[in-house]
Amino acid sequence: MFKHRFVRFLVSGGMGTLLSYGIYLALLQVLDFRLSYTVSYVFGIIFAYVMGRFFVFKATQGAASILLFPLVYAAQYVLGVCVVWGSVEYLGMPQWIAPLIAVAVTIPCTYFLSKYLFVGRF
Repeated sequence: MFKHRFVRFLVSGGMGTLLSYGIYLALLQVLDFRLSYTVSYVFGIIFAYVMGRFFVFKATQGAASILLFPLVYAAQYVLGVCVVWGSVEYLGMPQWIAPLIAVAVTIPCTYFLSKYLFVGRF
């Protein structure tokens, strides 16, 4: 079942999403939604690197992957925070659902950038 990279990517992404979303919901109790999203996102990046390196792609391009990996998630973050912000501020979506919309929008971009970073090709 986990023979295909994309399936492993979806599984690890699902686990990371649940972790990040749980952190986001907990932080919403004490922080603004933008800061809650940012903090939970950082935890998600760390989890995603570990899972991408050892479970999804089972490869690395050396030290460059460690240094460049945050750029993949910086791009995802910019897109994601725009989706969260736009969903809440312009579309009137509840704050608790906005990050789920962002995940759906950013998954394909993140997969292909991560694959390129770890494997060296799209």
